[in-house]
Amino acid sequence: MTHILDNPIYNALNSAHSTLSSGTDHVKYYLEDIGSFAGLKDNSKLDFETLYENSPLESLFIIFTPNVVDIPDQWKLITQIDMFQMIYESKELPAGTDIDFVDLDKSHVEEMTALVELTQPGPFRSRTIELGNYTGVFSEDKLVAMAGHRLNPTPYTEISAVCTHPDHLGKGYAFQLLREQIRRILKKSEIPFLHVRNDNDGAVKLYKKLGFDIRAEMIAYVIRKNN
Repeated sequence: MTHILDNPIYNALNSAHSTLSSGTDHVKYYLEDIGSFAGLKDNSKLDFETLYENSPLESLFIIFTPNVVDIPDQWKLITQIDMFQMIYESKELPAGTDIDFVDLDKSHVEEMTALVELTQPGPFRSRTIELGNYTGVFSEDKLVAMAGHRLNPTPYTEISAVCTHPDHLGKGYAFQLLREQIRRILKKSEIPFLHVRNDNDGAVKLYKKLGFDIRAEMIAYVIRKNN
């Protein structure tokens, strides 16, 4: 692995998110109520053994890698997700019109969790909001769209949890939320990136419209301990 984004979870847990991690020098994972992501320095058999030995019973983890990995027998492979990793390398904010956003906080977590469960953009736990910069759109006092930050392998910040209630699709909320996330990341002098399923043609088209380019193909392995 030669680029920091080839191993974004491990590098995030070794930089901006070091205080949110557990594990060892070679194997790190987010605190359970923050996220289910684990980063392995080399994705080796020894790394998987170390993760098994140093994590709680019934642990479920998501591993990102640019290469096919053999999952050792002590882990059950739940699913494999083939993704594109996309990066925004422009220094300018994409064109668009501003809308009213609400900065989401802990008082919104119940609504955020319900929206995530409905739309399934990815895992979201009770303290995931601490990863930062969650913004939302409300309609009639109900949260109908949101996005936020996730992995932060300095100097890159990942945009995640981009979702819109099915009753409010087609209003451009995702575009404007993404634009706001890009603005906030650029303001920190960091570089936006994201992950998307490679068969999600609509999302890929939207991200390219905003100015993201595909940097690499990635694989997400969802694994659980075989006890």
